[in-house]
Amino acid sequence: MSETVHVVDDDAAVVRGLRWFFESAGLGVMTYGNAEEFLARYQPTAGPECLVLDLSMPGLSGLQLFETFGSRQWTLPVIFLTGHGTVPDAVGALKHGAFDFLEKPFGDEALLTQVRAALEEDARRRAHSEEMASLSARLGSLTQREHQVALRVAAGLANKVIASELGISPRTVEVYRAKAMSKTGSRSTAELVQLVMRERGSVASG
Repeated sequence: MSETVHVVDDDAAVVRGLRWFFESAGLGVMTYGNAEEFLARYQPTAGPECLVLDLSMPGLSGLQLFETFGSRQWTLPVIFLTGHGTVPDAVGALKHGAFDFLEKPFGDEALLTQVRAALEEDARRRAHSEEMASLSARLGSLTQREHQVALRVAAGLANKVIASELGISPRTVEVYRAKAMSKTGSRSTAELVQLVMRERGSVASG
């Protein structure tokens, strides 16, 4: 799947140079002359992407643009380009989730290394999101009782204990467990347990 680098800088010469550089490296490039233009035009791409963002620009600054990402649910990694005087701001942005920053003047290879790392990070994030969506869909197909049984199976409880907790027979517990395995596509009880544990882990981390 194609990779895209978004570049936001108010210096047209810098934008042209970065476009040429990234395209020469085989990457897709979208450019924007300022933060306001990015806000108006940006659409998430289907493949991995990242943003190379000038920290200090007239009007809306790069830092102010970055601060809008949470409310817009944008998750693409951001690499700030910063002058010496704005390094503290860039460090602060890192603490709030920016991927990295490069101080001007920076080397081409240093920039490309960071961009490729950011694209790899975005690819991992997308893969994780897809996995969690699939997991949610598989477990979401269970009835409340099937999910209750699956949770207790994952906790290592015996059928008799589950039956006692839920007020049903051990045989009925087996039926619900079999249904849960069938609906989630689990080929074994161990696989069902793994699905439930991953779901609980994702909920806890969220």
